[in-house]
Amino acid sequence: MKKLKLFINGACVESKTGIYTDAFDPSTGEVIAQVPCCTPDEVEAAIGAAKAAYPAWSETPVKKRVEILYRVRQLLLEHMEELTLSVARENGKNLAEAQGDVLKAVEGTEQAIAAPSLLMGESLMDASQGFDTVSYRTPLGVFAGIVPFNFPAMIPMGWMTPICVACGNTIVLKAATFTPQTCLRIAQLYKEAGMPDGVVNIVTCSRKEAEIFLHHPDIAGITFVGSTSIGKHIYATAAANGKRVQALCEAKNHALVLEDAPIARTAAGIINASFGCAGERCMALPVVVVQESIADELAAALVEKAKALRIGPAYDRETQLGPVINKKHRESVVSWIEKGIAEGARIILDGRDAVVEGFERGFYLGPTILDHVKPGMRVGDCEIFGPVLCIKRVKDFEEGLGIMNGNPFGNGSVIFTQNGGYAREFARRTEGGMIGVNVGIPVPVGMFPFNGHKQSFFGDLHVLGRDGYRFYTERKVVTTRWFDEEEKKAQRVSTWDGTI
Repeated sequence: MKKLKLFINGACVESKTGIYTDAFDPSTGEVIAQVPCCTPDEVEAAIGAAKAAYPAWSETPVKKRVEILYRVRQLLLEHMEELTLSVARENGKNLAEAQGDVLKAVEGTEQAIAAPSLLMGESLMDASQGFDTVSYRTPLGVFAGIVPFNFPAMIPMGWMTPICVACGNTIVLKAATFTPQTCLRIAQLYKEAGMPDGVVNIVTCSRKEAEIFLHHPDIAGITFVGSTSIGKHIYATAAANGKRVQALCEAKNHALVLEDAPIARTAAGIINASFGCAGERCMALPVVVVQESIADELAAALVEKAKALRIGPAYDRETQLGPVINKKHRESVVSWIEKGIAEGARIILDGRDAVVEGFERGFYLGPTILDHVKPGMRVGDCEIFGPVLCIKRVKDFEEGLGIMNGNPFGNGSVIFTQNGGYAREFARRTEGGMIGVNVGIPVPVGMFPFNGHKQSFFGDLHVLGRDGYRFYTERKVVTTRWFDEEEKKAQRVSTWDGTI
């Protein structure tokens, strides 16, 4: 069992705290690490290291900055197997999902490597006579990233760090207490790639210590991924202190299935979207709104395909559905299932008694499907973050779209149909920020922003894409005139005799 350290100013530092939290292997239920809840002074030290590194790093030409990120990308690929196993072991994703997590960190790094082009400004000669105007994008300083447990590689080292540092800023990450090891390992790869000390720093702490980021005068902005209640607090508090904020929060993504959708293909897409990563992702698909005429057929197909999923430990290559993150979260998901039954939903597949032979202490839940979920049932409206799928039945497109838009969250929304007219109308009128047409998980590639709406996002600029570059920089507009040019122009005019 490891006793983890902090990563401050390019070194692994043992925390002086006496408070440690157990991190588990969700597949076995065993403690695999002790995670320090660092002291306020250690948070201050990380911020101080980032502040001290900022002047030299911000003045480093962008081409030199991305050369380091090229090497980071290469190291991520060279250590793919190690990092994949790290994600699987600390998070519980199956091996394919864990590798996908790391590949998303690679994708985010590749997007950051495009910084020389995406940081380019604009210019106009003779914006007014004799005046030239140029705009630049410049870094702001030290940023903080507050990381959730569910994507240990992608979110801190794909979404937050690469573009931030490519733009010339420095960063302090609060890694997730349950899953900090992959993030810490990638920070060491940054150092191996040549990243200067202090540019990337990582701490682990409680909410109390993380509150320092929201008030600290040396923090320019914060990226947060987590619950809506905490996201609102971070957005309100940090913005009140003059900081930029991206707060990516909860979701309850819905899919509308119309009667012309092919049942088998649609069911397969829903199963992957609903139960992949054990439902522990904000772009999971936990609700299907299906037209009544095909509801029974679709429900039967979903049950059949869900039953066929192989439940097992994360590092078994045959596993399709791994465990949830820990015992407490498993209990929370079970309580949501029981609330749904009490509210009147009909359970047509029950995964509460799932047991994996040889791994009885793991935090397993089988796929669970609740049918006849009505509007107003909390199980169908609130984020559960587990392998639970709710089915809502509607008479037509309009009723289905109304139910979907009535939900307070707006990360993603999906339609399954072969009707182009309905698909176009859906894309125009849905309130989800990321929209799928026959695509169960409509997460765009890194060139586009991760684009949540409503109670799923607070801020003005999203992560990734051009929004990411705008968030981590500010614009300067420079207007120039040259007096000697005016004199030369006057001389040319005064000596012209009119001959052409």
